Amino acid sequence: MEQMKRLLLVGIISVLAIFVVACNGESTSETDNTEGTSDEETTSEGNESASEEVTIVYARGVDTTGAIDLVIEAFEEKHPHINVELREMPADTGQSHDQYVTMFSSQSSEVDVFDADVIWPAEFAQANYALELDRFIERDSIDMDAYFPGTVQAANFNGKQWAMPKFTDAGMLYYRSDIVEEAPETWDELIEQASELQGEEGTEFGYLMQAAQYEGLVCNYIEFIASYGGQVIDDDNNVVVNSPETVKGLEKLTEVVNSDFVPDNILNFMETETENAWIAGDAVFARNWPYLQASSNDEERSSIVGNVDIAPLPAGDEGHAATLGGWMGMINRYSEHPEEAWEFLKFMTGEEGQKIIAVHGGRAPTLEALYEDPEVKEAGPLFANPEFVNVLQSAVPRPVSPIYPEISDIMQIEISKVLTGDQSAEEAAENMQSKMEEAMGD
Repeated sequence: MEQMKRLLLVGIISVLAIFVVACNGESTSETDNTEGTSDEETTSEGNESASEEVTIVYARGVDTTGAIDLVIEAFEEKHPHINVELREMPADTGQSHDQYVTMFSSQSSEVDVFDADVIWPAEFAQANYALELDRFIERDSIDMDAYFPGTVQAANFNGKQWAMPKFTDAGMLYYRSDIVEEAPETWDELIEQASELQGEEGTEFGYLMQAAQYEGLVCNYIEFIASYGGQVIDDDNNVVVNSPETVKGLEKLTEVVNSDFVPDNILNFMETETENAWIAGDAVFARNWPYLQASSNDEERSSIVGNVDIAPLPAGDEGHAATLGGWMGMINRYSEHPEEAWEFLKFMTGEEGQKIIAVHGGRAPTLEALYEDPEVKEAGPLFANPEFVNVLQSAVPRPVSPIYPEISDIMQIEISKVLTGDQSAEEAAENMQSKMEEAMGD
């Protein structure tokens, strides 16, 4: 009997031991399975992300150089699971803008990455069309200080980065090197030299610029007021155009426009009129964009080949300033492939992508270090010219505002009234201040 009790006790203990082990095993198994499933899923997802092909759509304007095809080819070699489909937008910037607005306002995901004019980021950010890029920039340790400051500033709105600088443009001073010994340092020196040298070597005018009532007038205006320390809208989105600095800059602009050394019809001059008169040898100085360098040395068109040099636009009280032009890259907020879109945008606006665009497309990089690259310097005379880099370093964006087109219209009208003598610079500054505040308050 006693033996049976001992056997029964051993049996009970054995069953309990098996039960405890089973329970512990089940617990361990559950934990292992949960963790294992997570690891498997992560690995599976990672492998799927690395192996599954994804196609993103990149939209941009017409590219006659073929450079962007080379960028896409180089990117796809490094990212074999990401295919980039190119969508060509209208050559007319306004038409492209309107098509994007129509597309994004309906929350369409048909485009992932797109090129944007430097005056679009704030508008597209405010309208919720664009994806903010700060988390990508921080995660991938992108050095935004490597880009020219103005190009970064133009894409920053409400403290966030909405676009990556792709290539840049800026206003600059062209001068006849066979007439001018040393480029003018200040606006007053320009006025003096333009007046004194007018008529030399068959020239008819001392200075050419864009003074018609259109966007080009705004660009010239920004350069004058910025050189005297003036602004239109500050970093906090406040209208600050009614200031002594902006008034002084507008008065200097008016002095130049109303001088005897500019054409009588200067109020009708846009870029084309400036270019035609300049390459015909009609002026000593001209303000225009970088493309004029190529026109000046075109032996089939230009009568001043070999007699042209460049310099930063003259300085005011606060130094040199050039209005920023160029294009950015942005991501559609409604893209179904934001990670892949960022990888392409990062590559295109990084050193390798920008170098391809510079060497094969002739576009000025926004990364300052590329101007030391031998291949980039060899690609175009401007890229090897230190004065050109100085111009880009001093480039300032036009007002960063979600309603920039309306802001521009206000400036064009009020500035033109000053140039025609219908109001003073002080009155224009007051009118711009009140009208812009009203527009931004709506």
